[in-house]
Amino acid sequence: MSTIITAEHLVKEFRTNKKYPGLRGTVKSLFTNEKIIKRAVDDVSFSIQEGEIVGYIGSNGAGKSTTIKMLTGILVPTEGTCHVRGIEPYKNRMENAQNIGVVFGQRTQLWWDLPVIESFTVLKGIYQVSDYDYKQRMEFSNDILGIKDFENKTVRTLSLGQRMRADVASALLHNPKVLYLDEPTIGLDVVVKDKMREAIRELNRNFHTTIILTTHDMIDIEELCNHIIIIDNGKIIFDDMLQVLLKQGDLTDIVKKIFINGEMNSDENKSN
Repeated sequence: MSTIITAEHLVKEFRTNKKYPGLRGTVKSLFTNEKIIKRAVDDVSFSIQEGEIVGYIGSNGAGKSTTIKMLTGILVPTEGTCHVRGIEPYKNRMENAQNIGVVFGQRTQLWWDLPVIESFTVLKGIYQVSDYDYKQRMEFSNDILGIKDFENKTVRTLSLGQRMRADVASALLHNPKVLYLDEPTIGLDVVVKDKMREAIRELNRNFHTTIILTTHDMIDIEELCNHIIIIDNGKIIFDDMLQVLLKQGDLTDIVKKIFINGEMNSDENKSN
């Protein structure tokens, strides 16, 4: 396997105005320019091989989303570099966009008042997908995700599970080599979760798509991922195969312990 994603000493800092307590403090804040620096991602390095399904996990605020936004080109690193298929995402946003698909569990890239199939048609034009490729991708989406059952419904009338399936299908239209999935099973019932997991497996199996999965659902991790990266307080504290992590016991208990202690029990399981 070849390396498809690299992060080297990535740092992302956010600067905000310092706020002072009370009414007097509020007035003072208006006339001072003192900044507070929050380091959301702190010297993060890792590599991902082509065709892997990677679980990138951490508690809320750990730095997961910030890392993904740098890999997609939405955010510019404060320090360090990252490459996706040899491209620095923020320097080549258009080229990078052709290589990646992104699904955020709480947001949609579909048009709220359009039928699902019309949203797909618009995206087909944006990504300049050929008629042949579009047909192939839609056949896959119909077979695995059951899109045909609701393709003529407007997006606003879809259930959460239907919208999530439609979002995944839309992210696949241009045949991305890398797919970022942020909480793809959040809020879904058990049956729909199983369908979504099977779709992810089929996508990886049939097209060798590299998938980066952020989730709090440990069943997603155990059933789908072969490579696990854990981030806590902006730092990578584990980067290895799932089997290495499972040697320490139940996955949910292990992850809870990691976040409580801020480290692995064994130094040999750390990547950094």
